[in-house]
Amino acid sequence: MSNPLDRYKDSHHEFQQDSEINLVENPFDLFIEWFQFASDSKELEANAFVLGTSSLDHQSSMRIVYLKDIVAQQFVFYTNYNSQKGQEIAENPIVSMLFFYPSISRQIRIEGVCKKVDMELSDAYFKSRPRGSQLGAWASHQSEVLVNSSDLKGRMAELEVRFPNEVPRPEHWGGFQIEPTRFEFWLGKTSRLHERIVFEPQGDGWKNYRKNP
Repeated sequence: MSNPLDRYKDSHHEFQQDSEINLVENPFDLFIEWFQFASDSKELEANAFVLGTSSLDHQSSMRIVYLKDIVAQQFVFYTNYNSQKGQEIAENPIVSMLFFYPSISRQIRIEGVCKKVDMELSDAYFKSRPRGSQLGAWASHQSEVLVNSSDLKGRMAELEVRFPNEVPRPEHWGGFQIEPTRFEFWLGKTSRLHERIVFEPQGDGWKNYRKNP
């Protein structure tokens, strides 16, 4: 049987040989610069990132979520608070984020502390969502076992009747904000001597240093 990974053994990304990381004092400035470059480069869903959480028994879990805003230098995303990630954040608010941009050979790793956003912010974002997404926030018992898909369809039909006009935000759905405690920016090089720059808090600002690739 052939190895499905054989075609990747000698593969190489189109690394940007001559580019270098633009050192700045504030990592948020560099994040915005890279995020904008990824968006301008038609990177698919540049606001998608891997969110890592862990339970009290140290079992880690990861999933893709979407960055929706940056408020007061905190990263905001939205989800069901009763979901697995919501429950794990309630137990252990220390989380990680990973943005990966393969077409431009860059990734951003972020570590931080997570908490719920103010209700007003969740309300405002919920109102901006399509009606189907609003109803889905009520209908889905996220992360629970779904015995029959018809149950979910039935709940959606009931909610269409229950909320014929405006759909209020359910209390179990809303935003989280992540306050970063560490950034690492990675820039791929053809030589494989990739650039890695770390930012960590120092006093009222940030210190930065390079790491070996």
